[in-house]
Amino acid sequence: MNSDVRVMESIREKVEAGQRLSFEDGLALEACNDLFALGTLANLIRERYNGNFAYYNVNTHINPTNVCVYTCDFCAFRADLGDERAYVMERDQIVERARQASSRGATELHIVGGLHNKLPFSYYVDVVRWIKEAAPEIHIKAYTAVEIEFFAKISRKSVETILRELMDAGLGSLPGGGAEIFHPEVREQICGAKASTESWLNVHRTAHRLGLHSNATMLYGHIDGPKHRIDHMVRLRELQDETGGFQTFIPLAFHPDNSQMAHIPKPSGVMDLKVMAISRLMLDNFPHIKAYWVMLGLKTAQVALAFGADDLDGTVVHEKIYHEAGAETPQEATVAEIRRLIEEAGRVPVERDTLYHRIERDGGTWSPREHIDVPGLALAGADSK
Repeated sequence: MNSDVRVMESIREKVEAGQRLSFEDGLALEACNDLFALGTLANLIRERYNGNFAYYNVNTHINPTNVCVYTCDFCAFRADLGDERAYVMERDQIVERARQASSRGATELHIVGGLHNKLPFSYYVDVVRWIKEAAPEIHIKAYTAVEIEFFAKISRKSVETILRELMDAGLGSLPGGGAEIFHPEVREQICGAKASTESWLNVHRTAHRLGLHSNATMLYGHIDGPKHRIDHMVRLRELQDETGGFQTFIPLAFHPDNSQMAHIPKPSGVMDLKVMAISRLMLDNFPHIKAYWVMLGLKTAQVALAFGADDLDGTVVHEKIYHEAGAETPQEATVAEIRRLIEEAGRVPVERDTLYHRIERDGGTWSPREHIDVPGLALAGADSK
């Protein structure tokens, strides 16, 4: 038995025993070219945590502005203040979008956008308030850690104060964007001007302390390498050990079109599934791993349900950021289509809200039911230290 086989056998034994994988184990997984072996291990964890269920929600995106002071190399969404593409959504537009979402039965509004150099923090608070007034039943998942850090800077307030003001206006949770890659070798090259790794982690730490749940992401498939991706996951895992506030990890496949990194090819389907599987194996304290179909494509996202993913996100109406970067997926997916994809993959579709309560619908109305527990996390926590 050669050394590589022995290493993978050791990892398999750890996974079966519910033990935590090390940084070195993560690098060994990255070096493994047996995609189906990785998928089999990841699926073991996936089913331990979430059984045969696969989750989705009914959601809509709002990107209030695309004007941004930062010029991240990978971003095709941003615009300068005087650009003909530049826009800022007014109150009437925001309210109309919220009412449309409500009429479609959406349970979530996902709000992220550019960091406008002329808008005051009060505008971003108003966006949340306008939505809550127009559609009080909808959960507002808004503003990445990068945006929160920017709000603190322009208003000269603390991160905690920013979050409390947004919560008072109706904020329900934070999305996971802006994480990109934490390792300085990569972060300083692709987005060095915006919130640092420490700032990103601190925003989420503070949010968790205030009772807000959040998601986490990783942008992969550009100039990142195995050690950068594993380092990223380990840092997230350590914060989750500390706070327990993360709900979902979303690996985001890089889309190069119309960006300053357009010369770099997008990641392959094999890489997409490999990163998905490794994410499920390394992030033993995250309840859920999401295959974000907007970036992966519907077909790859469907296959990812056998490679560690248990969530496909949702209907995702009005998504702009990744479509500006060349995503060729539809602008939205119907509930019927998402449920069909899940069922064809041999899973049981479950509609959830943002905080992972099961949703039950009766005609045009919906209501959250019991919280979806993840029993396998107790096993992971027992032997993870």
